[in-house]
Amino acid sequence: MSEEKVTMTEVERATLEFVARHRDTYLTSGGREGHVLDYRNLGGHRFTTTLLIETIGRKSGERRITPLIYGDTNGEVVIVASKGGADVHPAWYFNLQQMDEAKIQIGGQAFRCTWREPEGAERQAIWDFMAALYPPYRDYQAATPRQIPLVVLQPGDETDPFKA
Repeated sequence: MSEEKVTMTEVERATLEFVARHRDTYLTSGGREGHVLDYRNLGGHRFTTTLLIETIGRKSGERRITPLIYGDTNGEVVIVASKGGADVHPAWYFNLQQMDEAKIQIGGQAFRCTWREPEGAERQAIWDFMAALYPPYRDYQAATPRQIPLVVLQPGDETDPFKA
């Protein structure tokens, strides 16, 4: 194993800072701000909806809140574990795999959810839907050998909106 120190690129640092600001704005506004973003500068659309997902760190046991683009299909909420096309899955996805249910917040409403990963023809149809919703997902998939996971959330009981 190399003794070299792993360093973060400026793009990675800027992305992490943007995500943290987005999350904090979403939380402190109670969902009034941060739900809809303009992603045209990234190849997306002007009206892109985002949610917050709460997971528990599988190693730390700490509460984690992550903002993610979402789609709504057949009454279910879909999120994409893209991590911008990185060769590893995002931490929130690994954390979610250890949980039976998750909590999400869409705008000012929060819900407990069960979740699943679609397969086969259903997965392809949902992938096509999400790639139309946010076209850079196609580039992300092309950039990595891993199959980018899709997560389908089934909202259940409403719960209190997240607190910072």
